[in-house]
Amino acid sequence: MYDFDHSLFLALNFDGGPFLDRAMLTVSGTVMWLPLYALILWLVQRRYGWRSMLLFIVLMAAALGLSDMVSGIFKHNGLLGGLLPDFQPRWRPMFTPELEGLAITPDSLMTIRRAGLPGDWAVHVPAGAVSGRYGTVSAHAATVVALAALSVSAIRRRWFAYLMVACTLLICYSRIYLAKHFPMDLFWGTLVGQLLGWGAWLAFRKITGFLPRRENL
Repeated sequence: MYDFDHSLFLALNFDGGPFLDRAMLTVSGTVMWLPLYALILWLVQRRYGWRSMLLFIVLMAAALGLSDMVSGIFKHNGLLGGLLPDFQPRWRPMFTPELEGLAITPDSLMTIRRAGLPGDWAVHVPAGAVSGRYGTVSAHAATVVALAALSVSAIRRRWFAYLMVACTLLICYSRIYLAKHFPMDLFWGTLVGQLLGWGAWLAFRKITGFLPRRENL
């Protein structure tokens, strides 16, 4: 499985130049997605009203926060990072010596990456992307999928579903481009996000069943 995962990662990771490097760093950030969050809340408010929108915000925050924390369990970080002390987390692609054909430790490769030493690298790591140690379960994938599962279920518009799929794929691919995660890290993050997003939607549907509903979107 690791051999396939490594091969797929190397097929998807490449040097797209300074412009694409900056673009992918921006995609993996938070600021550019604020308009999307505003759109989601506006659509929820129009469909369900203000009280339900406030409930949606609470459940959305819970789903995203839990997605991040559950992902952190497998990377030994965050509030729940100590729950599996014997679990061996997986190094990020940028710190995986096997991908470079090097007989060194991941810690040594991490030191080289952080020093920014030039070389004929198999893995493209944009400047500014070097951070953290472990991937294992992608928190980015978990949180964006949780958001997609909750918001698409609540808003129920085909164009919006397509938009969320496109945003999810873009964010997930940015993690491969930045050498932060292997494809399987994204897969496990997707499972975490799907479960928590659906859980938040079920809670939202149950609670809003007792609230007045608007259908004017």
